Amino acid sequence: MSLFNIFKEPIKAPPVTKTSFVQQIEKAGLLVTTELNNALEECQAKVTRISRDCRMMNRKHRDTEFDLENDRQRCLHGLSGPESCGPNNFSDINYTPSDVQRVTQIFDKPKFFIDGASSSDIVQGGIGDCWFVSALATMATAEGLVEKFCVARDEEVGVYGFIFFRDASWVTVIIDDFLYTSIPKYEELNSAEKVLYHNSKDTYNSTARKGGKGLYFARSGTPGETWVPLIEKAYAKLHGSYAALSGGDACEAIEDLTGGVSTFIPANDIFNIDRFWNEELLKANQDRLFGCSYQGLDTSRSGDFDAKISGLIGNHAYSVLRAIEVKGKRFVVIRNPWGQSEWTGPWSDGSKEWTKEWLDLLPEIGHSFGDDGQFVMEYKDFLESWEMLDRTLLFDSSWIMSFQWLHVTTKPLPTAWTFGDVSFTFSLPKASPAMIVLSQLDTRFFEEISGRYFWTFEFVVFKKGEKEYLAHSGPSRVWRRSVNLEVNLEAGDYVAHVRLDRHTRSPSRESVY
Repeated sequence: MSLFNIFKEPIKAPPVTKTSFVQQIEKAGLLVTTELNNALEECQAKVTRISRDCRMMNRKHRDTEFDLENDRQRCLHGLSGPESCGPNNFSDINYTPSDVQRVTQIFDKPKFFIDGASSSDIVQGGIGDCWFVSALATMATAEGLVEKFCVARDEEVGVYGFIFFRDASWVTVIIDDFLYTSIPKYEELNSAEKVLYHNSKDTYNSTARKGGKGLYFARSGTPGETWVPLIEKAYAKLHGSYAALSGGDACEAIEDLTGGVSTFIPANDIFNIDRFWNEELLKANQDRLFGCSYQGLDTSRSGDFDAKISGLIGNHAYSVLRAIEVKGKRFVVIRNPWGQSEWTGPWSDGSKEWTKEWLDLLPEIGHSFGDDGQFVMEYKDFLESWEMLDRTLLFDSSWIMSFQWLHVTTKPLPTAWTFGDVSFTFSLPKASPAMIVLSQLDTRFFEEISGRYFWTFEFVVFKKGEKEYLAHSGPSRVWRRSVNLEVNLEAGDYVAHVRLDRHTRSPSRESVY
């Protein structure tokens, strides 16, 4: 478990006592952007070395750590196979791509970026990672953000380097350019299927087996562009398999991609909607990114298992692209990562609200009609339709980070749920805005061996010597990997007292698991 603080000023380590865990010097006072730059340089150097070695041997790069051809089941389903993959142990997940091809075999003229990264580039594939795809779409609206973390590549050799933020540190991931496809080899077709291509292997290979539409997982909506499936592959490698990406929250993916800090905001918890509009939504894609979702509808009464809220799909992550006020009206522009299926309520594409006057203002709003997954909602409809908003704050060079991981031994059940299960202390030499985050390890990449329980936790912050607590961590969804507190602190010494709760996994795991 880690408590990491992001401050506007450096902090000092607490004095050593017999009962304290002393801040590791190398983990204290880290400049956020300096650590990022070090990770970028390391990733660039690795790609350069691999490219040099491959060219010397006259070989393209093959990633033996994540080999889609020769280690198919583990790349697709993880350590235990399809019967126990994914963070929610979905037993019915079984991915069956038809083939594996290099990018240069799939596309005649592949290119990593074509006119940069765009939210319209992204189309979800055959895995339940709408949360990750939605995160990419959200990030793509901030100019240069996606490009920054797609660090280095040699497209001829087929080596690509990315960085991700995991467990409070930057991690380098290097991959090759093999991708899963849904199109089988010509020899695997039956007779009737071969007739469709005039029994010509050349015709079949030059048509059916070419282009991004044959990719099994995510793809770009721009022909020949490759960044979307490759960054998804790198993220799958980071977590051990493609199946590990099934189910999640868009804001956690944004954290992994940017090093930001995310907060869940129930729409019906917003106290002052005008303040939220001015202080939060209008800053979308400046220093913060937003997503939105709602829990799936109960269909037991209606029997309509495809029920939606005016075209909006439940248990599905959408991206907030921008918020804008035009002629006294507040609009939010949103995108479905599927690249289709849009809002059908007021201000939807072609609705009666779009009079001649408003159609002329479409460029100012930043929207155009089309079944591309992008749509406009008025602010009041936005708040009424979505249950959960997630916000990720991004940090610039003015911020400094310190963190400390602890191995926490909890009291055996049954036990009272009380503050003080574990405590952290920290000091500030001068007043500063602070973001305090309490986190557990990201279990997505070792789900099969992640222990017996799901954990929920929170914390309160006291200034030393005072009896009343100063602030409480914000409410979070149960069993999330972190909670946080955004607060302005005076100079002084502080202590954070943690409260832990647990829920036994189902099916339950033995105590010796």
